[in-house]
Amino acid sequence: MSGQPYDVIVIGLGGMGSAAACHLARRGQRVLGLERFGPAHDRGSSHGGSRIIRQAYFEDPAYVPLLLRAYELWEEAEQAAGDEIKTETGGLMLGAADSLTVAGSLRSAREWGLAHELLDAAEVRRRFPTLAPAADTVALYERRAGFVRPEASVAAHLRLASGHGAELRFDEPVLSWDAGGPGVRVVTGRGTYTADHLVICPGAWAPVVLANLRVPFVIERQVQFWFRPAGSAEAFRADRHPIYIWETQDRHEDGRNVQFYGFPVHDGPGSGAKVASFRGGVTCSPDTIDRTVHPDEVEQMRAIVAARIPSLAGTFLRAKTCMYTSTPDEHFVIAPHPEHPQVTVGCGFSGHGFKFVPVVGEILADLATTGTTRHPIDLFSPARFAGSRDYTEVTRD
Repeated sequence: MSGQPYDVIVIGLGGMGSAAACHLARRGQRVLGLERFGPAHDRGSSHGGSRIIRQAYFEDPAYVPLLLRAYELWEEAEQAAGDEIKTETGGLMLGAADSLTVAGSLRSAREWGLAHELLDAAEVRRRFPTLAPAADTVALYERRAGFVRPEASVAAHLRLASGHGAELRFDEPVLSWDAGGPGVRVVTGRGTYTADHLVICPGAWAPVVLANLRVPFVIERQVQFWFRPAGSAEAFRADRHPIYIWETQDRHEDGRNVQFYGFPVHDGPGSGAKVASFRGGVTCSPDTIDRTVHPDEVEQMRAIVAARIPSLAGTFLRAKTCMYTSTPDEHFVIAPHPEHPQVTVGCGFSGHGFKFVPVVGEILADLATTGTTRHPIDLFSPARFAGSRDYTEVTRD
């Protein structure tokens, strides 16, 4: 340890930042965590009661080793915190046989030897009677898929970090950071802090906090909906109804097929079942996002659901906005800052990142303390965007 007041400062204590603070403090590092809002808040991307976990990863088989480790770490975090964070319900990836959702999941399952089943539409309807797929729909079923609770995850990692000695400061936005010397300097409205190393997990604030990274981030407004199923909610309980991602033949404006996803009822019959569309949201910023959910958005979601899960399109209960922060190739950014080796960045996770929270925290702690990690992260280097336009040209409304 050096003479600096802290070994590591962590900016942003949402999903990834809370896990990074936890892993660092557990290793004996003197950690300062800074968060612009309160703990486990609902202003960014780490809220909404549930996030899908799965291992047969249609996005890219390269993620599977990280997922296998994430599952181990989710269980460790649950045991250490004494909280229920992860629930395995089984999961269905549905669509045409050649769709990305089905074919990509099958590729990962076969490449990594993951247990799975291929089901035709009749078998899906027989085993999961809440679902009504068309005759040409197929599904990959993964028994170990399920969901994690984002607020519970953040709260548990923060509590564990604090228990290992981390100093966590909330409602304290960072005004600037500097890594021009041997260490780092962070300025907030309440003071100036120094440390040997800085970990930045800014979520939707990445275009501002990491402007010098020159990654063309895109921020999208997304909406999560909860419906009370018509009739009894028993059929939608977590021990009967799987999580699902369903690729349709409808198209977004960019030409990609629409995917929607959903969850069982898991917080009592009155809580409803959550469903949402995957990507295709309006670009925004944390300052310009419209946090009001409008009636036409509810009816659009109801129409998507009614054609495929008829009884789910019952009574609309509530909706909540959040933000996706994505890179152009939709892969993450996890790396030492290319201009400042004493700074580690973790961002661009939205749309499919929360399931990786504990392993990303482990990776960020590795990079901050040793400069390297045993985990495969070459895919996540910001160097792949060298020569891209400045981010302000991409995220401007």
